[in-house]
Amino acid sequence: MSSNKRGPVHKNRYAWKPNAGVKINETEVGGKLRPLSEITGVCPRCREQIDWKRRYGKYKQLTEPSKCQRCSKRAVRQAYHSLCAGCAKEHNVCAKCCCRVDRIIGRDLAEVEAEQKLLGEAIKKARERDKRTLLRAMNKGKSNSSTKTPSDQGNKVGDIFPDASLEEYAAKSRGDKGNIGEDIDNDHVDNETGDGDHEDEVEDEGVNEDNVDGDRVCN
Repeated sequence: MSSNKRGPVHKNRYAWKPNAGVKINETEVGGKLRPLSEITGVCPRCREQIDWKRRYGKYKQLTEPSKCQRCSKRAVRQAYHSLCAGCAKEHNVCAKCCCRVDRIIGRDLAEVEAEQKLLGEAIKKARERDKRTLLRAMNKGKSNSSTKTPSDQGNKVGDIFPDASLEEYAAKSRGDKGNIGEDIDNDHVDNETGDGDHEDEVEDEGVNEDNVDGDRVCN
């Protein structure tokens, strides 16, 4: 073992980026239009290992579902996983290293898909105006400052809007816009009142000038 206690001679000023000079097709898996799926069902240590493979270009995506080592079903849909989501959840183990852990990263994929399905059905049943309001909030990733965020309402992780109905959520957004419109109308009325006072002052000045001219003629 080396007894050298100093730091490395060469220190990188910036992180190494794989395929830096290669143009990536954005429509392929891993591009901007098709990003890689979230790492779920594993322990923190295994998550760091998979994340390292993604950062340094060592990650290999599954082309087809692989076989689970417990139930022998082709239900493993994430790369580097040894168990399917059902077996890992049933035995409370990591899907990659198969070790019993207290903390599992991410939620179950089935729960996420069920939540997305319910959200899609709710959007389809909503009015066009409410639908566009929700889609804008989803694309932004955050709601307006006047509307309360899901964390303030105490909702579950992954909720995009509060547990209230879609109509109430859209009504709040429309109410904020209506308040802004009322403020603009009030400012407009104040400006008109100010213009009227200015016209009265101009008329008074004109009357005073006529009186002065009349006094000069009399003299």
